[in-house]
Amino acid sequence: MRYLLFLLLPLLLCTCDRAPEKRYERTDTSLVFHRLQGRAMGSYYRVTYAGDSLPRLAERIDSLLNAYNLELSAWEPRSKLTAFNKAENGVSLEGTEHFLPNLEIARKVNVETGGAYDPTIAPLVSYWGFGTGTPRRTAEIYKLEINELLALVGMDKITVEGDFLGKALPGVQLDLNASAKGYGVDLISLLLAESGRPDHLVDVGGEMRGGGRKNGRPWNVAIRLPDEDKRKIGRAGTLPLGDGRAIATSGNYLDYYKIDGKTFSHTINPATGLVERNRLLSASVLAPDCATADAYATACMVMGPERGLELINNRTELEGYFLVRGKDGALETMKSNGLQE
Repeated sequence: MRYLLFLLLPLLLCTCDRAPEKRYERTDTSLVFHRLQGRAMGSYYRVTYAGDSLPRLAERIDSLLNAYNLELSAWEPRSKLTAFNKAENGVSLEGTEHFLPNLEIARKVNVETGGAYDPTIAPLVSYWGFGTGTPRRTAEIYKLEINELLALVGMDKITVEGDFLGKALPGVQLDLNASAKGYGVDLISLLLAESGRPDHLVDVGGEMRGGGRKNGRPWNVAIRLPDEDKRKIGRAGTLPLGDGRAIATSGNYLDYYKIDGKTFSHTINPATGLVERNRLLSASVLAPDCATADAYATACMVMGPERGLELINNRTELEGYFLVRGKDGALETMKSNGLQE
């Protein structure tokens, strides 16, 4: 999961209601900012944009994300992703719009991270009790079971021939959740830009993308302190989000459970098949699009702070802001070379 705190503290969200659009700030005599929020992708969305109010924006966003969910949601029983995961050989992607772009992002990041990001870990995600899986009842590790599932992991197990998405073995499954919210952010940002609202900020479940500027300056976002107490919302730092930049954060501090004193977090290492817990508490990655930032943030959590930061520093289009557990348990910050606060 990914958790960023917008400078305005999150509003309480109902399970189904959408808040009405608000006009909340006048920046000069001609520019008015509006804010809209609702439910999306198992979380919330919050949109801020400048200019005249867009008619039926909430309905347009809902329609956009509903179509996306019907392709790529692991929680939607009618989705194309669910159909693929249940199929023995694969499924036709005819008529889909978002599946292949997400898969292309996954392949690219998989290669560039040396396999640290791999959406074919879906069987292992379920095995460890995350995603659509059930939390385990024992802390004991069964290597034989894990090795059997590792045989299903690897992007080489996925093939695309024409409109057909195939799998090498019946048990191969995909979990694209690591880039799903980011991709949803990109879709809404594109909708606003195409609707003549270039100055905007989109937030879906803490993943964000900025368009244009606010009051002549970059949008500002704050990084949440990695505290396992969900009631505590503190700010670790603040970053500017320039025009066309996106940010996503991955961390182990909220999506976890404990058995017999052992903590199981949602980050799974594709190489070992085990839950990955290292000194890196949260990884925030900035990129030109939010889906890419999302995927790289997940990879960094697998790689750990040193290897993750080396990866980010070697990619000119990326920036990173890591929160790390120090030797004495104190919180430390690690930043990529080009990052400006």
